[in-house]
Amino acid sequence: MFLSTLGTSKTHSSRDKWHSGWWSAKLIMWPALTIIPFLLPSTIIRLYGEIAHFGAGVFLLIQLISVISFITWLNECYQSKKDAERCHVHVMLLATTSYTVCIVGLILMYIWYAPDSSCLLNIFFITWTLFLLQLMTSIALHPKVNAGYLTPALMGLYIVFICWCAIRSEPVGESCNRKSAESNRTDWLTIISFVVALLAMVIATFSTGIDSQCFQFKKDANSQGEEVEEKEDDVPYGYGFFHFVFATGAMYFAMLLIGWNTHHPMKKWTIDVGWTSTWVRIVNEWLAVCVYSKYKDLIWMLVAPIILKSRRQRTTET
Repeated sequence: MFLSTLGTSKTHSSRDKWHSGWWSAKLIMWPALTIIPFLLPSTIIRLYGEIAHFGAGVFLLIQLISVISFITWLNECYQSKKDAERCHVHVMLLATTSYTVCIVGLILMYIWYAPDSSCLLNIFFITWTLFLLQLMTSIALHPKVNAGYLTPALMGLYIVFICWCAIRSEPVGESCNRKSAESNRTDWLTIISFVVALLAMVIATFSTGIDSQCFQFKKDANSQGEEVEEKEDDVPYGYGFFHFVFATGAMYFAMLLIGWNTHHPMKKWTIDVGWTSTWVRIVNEWLAVCVYSKYKDLIWMLVAPIILKSRRQRTTET
């Protein structure tokens, strides 16, 4: 679908009909393409598994940029001259609630996943998440940035959630993951979480697939100062990008089912469990903060005096 709809620009083209129609043919192809992989050699499936590692990482990056774009758009709407005074109380309430949930979540993670001082890795994950939350808040509130307190609060919710998912992905046998060991006994809870995760991923994939504008980092020359007129027969969104996001989303969910490890069998009633899953989510959390902290010039401005001062001391000593 990605290859056949890539570059579609007009709604009256045959590729538009293939994208939004031909349901009888698609209903026949669906079960056929579901059965065929069981008949393929295992080497082809393993090859797809290796490709899915890369595709799932691309999906995480696409989803990350989409989330940050939405948070930035929401913050700009609240800070606009039209809604700034009217929505001031709502912004304060939303930001306060977000920070409260972040702090409560971090405290609960300390209690559930770091019960004693021997759980150094979990303590590091949780403490580093708290540091990243403070870093984003400090950058956003700096006078030269002045991005407000709503954006870091919502981003804080996002990275705390990722940290919680990362720690929950640790193997159940670990002594520091008692909460997951207790919840793993109830199979129905795993099934419910699986269905909820599936629905959430479909909704997130669909909303990201039709929002390709947030990935346009460079504006066209014709759009500087004036908006480009959209014709009635133009497609409402990029069909190729839509199917590309769904393809990478399918790869991502496949990685969740096998714990991001194609060479290790999964235990019954487990999803997204394993050290590979844990580190993928932790790296995704750090990457989210790096992408959010686009004010790298400000960070360098704050850190540069310290580095230059230490260098000057070394040169004077030598």
